[in-house]
Amino acid sequence: MTMIGWGQSLLTLTLVFACAFPLGRYVARVMSGDRSVLSPVLRPVEHGLYVLAGVNPTRGMGWRGYALALLMLNAAHFLLLYAMLRLQYWLPFNPQGFAGMSPRLALNTAMSFVTNTNWQAYAGESAASNGAQMFGLTVHNFLSAATGIAAAAAISRAFAAGNVQALGNFWADLVRATLYILLPLTLVVSVALLAMGVPETLAASAEATTLEGAKQVIALGPVAFQEAIKLLGTNGGGFFNANSAHPFENPTALSNLLENLSLLLIPFSLAIAFGHWVNDRKQGVALLCVMALLLLAFASAAYAAEAAGNPLLHALGVAGGNMEGKEVRFGIAASSLFAASTTATSTGAVIAMHDSLTPLGGLVCLFLMQLGEVVPGGDGSGLYGMLVFALLAVFVAGLMVGRTPEYLGKKVQAREVKLAMLAVLVLPLSILGGTAISLVTASGLGSLSNAGPHGLSQMLYAWTSATANNGSAFAGLSADTDLLDYGLALAMFLGRFAFLVPVLALAGSLAAKPKLPTGAGTFPTHGPLFVGLLIGVILILGGLQFLPALSLGPIAEHFAMLAGKTF
Repeated sequence: MTMIGWGQSLLTLTLVFACAFPLGRYVARVMSGDRSVLSPVLRPVEHGLYVLAGVNPTRGMGWRGYALALLMLNAAHFLLLYAMLRLQYWLPFNPQGFAGMSPRLALNTAMSFVTNTNWQAYAGESAASNGAQMFGLTVHNFLSAATGIAAAAAISRAFAAGNVQALGNFWADLVRATLYILLPLTLVVSVALLAMGVPETLAASAEATTLEGAKQVIALGPVAFQEAIKLLGTNGGGFFNANSAHPFENPTALSNLLENLSLLLIPFSLAIAFGHWVNDRKQGVALLCVMALLLLAFASAAYAAEAAGNPLLHALGVAGGNMEGKEVRFGIAASSLFAASTTATSTGAVIAMHDSLTPLGGLVCLFLMQLGEVVPGGDGSGLYGMLVFALLAVFVAGLMVGRTPEYLGKKVQAREVKLAMLAVLVLPLSILGGTAISLVTASGLGSLSNAGPHGLSQMLYAWTSATANNGSAFAGLSADTDLLDYGLALAMFLGRFAFLVPVLALAGSLAAKPKLPTGAGTFPTHGPLFVGLLIGVILILGGLQFLPALSLGPIAEHFAMLAGKTF
């Protein structure tokens, strides 16, 4: 580890936190329907969209209506994207002449982008046409991110007032999140990436002559716009198979700084927005502190593991940190921070191959996803996931002192705890169950490229990434099989919607409760004690559920590496 490496990481995170506060205020105003700096330009467009769609933005929805609208929209877009991927050969903007995807791969890909996962069991530059990339995948990068932001705003409203039935209007929330937040930020980042050398063209390829005189065909396409929204929307699906390690997606150290900032920006800002929504800014700052402390701790652990290197290579005389699978343009520090950032959010973009991380570096990525990706998590999903843990934390605190727990003036009773646990238990059911089934079938074992603990880690990572709606992978896994295409599609669905629907039901239950005034016996939820308690609850839930599997995978591989054993 070096001072320059620490400096790079601290600069990135400092910029994130500095930008999160003003953006959080802006997001809170936008999602509340208040006037913002872009209102003079975008308010007429917003109202025009409502008129065309026949939507009354002031008409509130109960949690059932909100959930039904959310699910119906995503179901319709899933079917549309599936058809587009299957029929892309006959659709326009296909200069490469790519054939349609197979039924199972199209289903897996459509589910992946609808759920904000962007798991790719294909190489983008050789399987998806420009039209599919622009009008299919990129559109869903906006849609899935806006869905998460809308849900987070709806759930936050449950804490803002008492004795209410409506959580807001889903269609209005969706339009505002897209029009005022995602589109402007994407345009700004896209222009910056274009200036740094990221291409944006409808051309299929360019031909170059190498130094040896040979001809080389280089894939091109509309990259910059998709690159911007894949990061800002915490989506992660790359235009190219190498994702953000590709020089056309991420050409320089400056573009890498911008991309790391982009993928963390909205999730952290939503914590600040929550404080504005509930009229108690300290609550938002407390949630941001929990997210920031956990991210700093795990990013530091990943950097330490990668900088320590591989003792097997040290014994052969190859000194230094672990540069396997890393771009020399970025080095160990930036790669470690990006790996932690992309798995702490639901982004899944990579600038280094996670399959080549040290065992403990891979453990950090796995554990961050298994925590539920709440540090800071995806756009919207990180905030509402964190609020679930906050309710469980005050429930634990209430048990300790023998009082009915409260959070922001809302009593947390049996119904709320049951719904919270129903949401939280989706992750171990899908991750551990799917991994177990895969490792006892011939098809699952045939997908592995490694034996021993690393092979287990490959499969565990796939099911973790799918269920946590992350989308990154240990690259040695052959994922385009019947078992994994269909199985991981189900895991993505469960991780997104089987978690979200109980949370919306939880929000509906809390919204109907009266908002109680703060009393002398109220447990404060904005100070260091609550921050520590919430961190403990998050770590214990993640550790107790997944520690046995992690012990057999990356932890066992680490001790085997120290003992000089390979598989």
